[in-house]
Amino acid sequence: MDSAITKQPAVDNENTFLATPASRAYDPAYDPLIDQTPGNGREYAPTYWIGTAGPAPEDDGPVTGDMDVDVVIVGSGFTGLTAAIFLAENYGIKATVLEANRTSWGCSTRNGGQAQCASGRLKRSQWIQRWGVDTAIKMHEECMDGMETFKSLIKDIDCDPQPGGHFYIAHRSKVMPSLEKEAKLLRDTFNYDAQIIDADTFKRQFVNDNEAAGAMHEPEGIGVHPAKLAFGYLKKARALGVKVHPSSPVTSWKTQQGIHYLNTPNGVVKARAVGLATGGYTSQGLHAEVKNRLLPILSNSIVTRPLTPAEIDACNFNTTQVLTDTRVLRHYYRLLPDNRVQIGSRSSIAGCDAPKQQYENKLYADMVRKFPALKGITLDYSWWGWVDVSHDMMPRIVQPNENESIYYALGYGGNGVMYSAQAGKRLAQWIAGDKSELNLPIFQSRLPYPNVQNIIESEYLAPFRRMGQRFLYRWYHLKDEII
Repeated sequence: MDSAITKQPAVDNENTFLATPASRAYDPAYDPLIDQTPGNGREYAPTYWIGTAGPAPEDDGPVTGDMDVDVVIVGSGFTGLTAAIFLAENYGIKATVLEANRTSWGCSTRNGGQAQCASGRLKRSQWIQRWGVDTAIKMHEECMDGMETFKSLIKDIDCDPQPGGHFYIAHRSKVMPSLEKEAKLLRDTFNYDAQIIDADTFKRQFVNDNEAAGAMHEPEGIGVHPAKLAFGYLKKARALGVKVHPSSPVTSWKTQQGIHYLNTPNGVVKARAVGLATGGYTSQGLHAEVKNRLLPILSNSIVTRPLTPAEIDACNFNTTQVLTDTRVLRHYYRLLPDNRVQIGSRSSIAGCDAPKQQYENKLYADMVRKFPALKGITLDYSWWGWVDVSHDMMPRIVQPNENESIYYALGYGGNGVMYSAQAGKRLAQWIAGDKSELNLPIFQSRLPYPNVQNIIESEYLAPFRRMGQRFLYRWYHLKDEII
């Protein structure tokens, strides 16, 4: 195997910027808890997805003067574009989408492309603990409906789908009993055909992940090419009359007599309703309704050069289904259609540390621990991006104040590839005044502030989130790897 491998990634000191195919000027350590906006007209991150999607479709150019519109969507990622699509298709409302940088510049072109049947970061058993069985079943039905929404949207978009389901891989044998219990719950309570696969069968029939102590297979799961998907959404939206304006960050915002005035660098956009779909790139200064409501976390991703047939055989890659492991700080990975391996996981805590080489090195080492045959393989792409995690681990698609025509869909916790399509549909319903089916907990409450044992709810705790995050990461590492 080693004879087919050219060289290992550079291992420099921790302050060295990652070596990738493009300049880091696209994202100079942006941090949503610090910076007022994500920028103005920045180029895409040098992701594999952008590198292989082809040219971005035409948009409507930056805002060039004052505008008076009915509906503004802030953010042109998966959620913003699908919300605009559903507003146009279902309600005849042609929204105006404002984007700070290039279209779908943030989460939507930096993720792992895993469309799973999930919403937020909690398991079904945790839904039952939080809301009871009846509501948990309705939440599951919402996710299943979301998968159908997603499949319907992508059926005419060439986004390299890899269907078949999702493997949830036990990274240690001690995890298997809880995985078996969850699978039984999914079958018995939710009528969802989750099956347990023992370690030997999984490694022999699907992929030889060296860490795998067994796995749970879910029937729903699709791998996609995120940038091709985002570009497909953009084409759909504009064909329906939606206007999409990149290089138009919202720099300030005021509301007078129910009318919103959104300032951009080249003009004020006047709107009667505003939907926020800014994901992990929701800056603190965007609007008071979303200030301190999210814990943005960073995720790193790497993509290898194409594997040789011998390397594929050594890893026993017999599946292209999407894969995640059971760590709290989980890894998400798969074999791509061109035989590259993509893997992602947690990164630094603060944006200023994101470019440090140590985070790429750690993820590379994690990949090799799973697939020893890939030791020394070169990387063609490496990047990072922010993920929008809510403080209670579940998203919200909501009108936070019934007296204001402001709405948001945020907090997917890394499960937004699929659920963003459903969230876009639900956000469109809110904006159009169609409240049918909007009776689940995620539609009926704001994103919560960080709190201590659900007693203190105060925005003043927010500056200490990074300190708490460092502690939690250490605890999660102990829980994942040692205890």
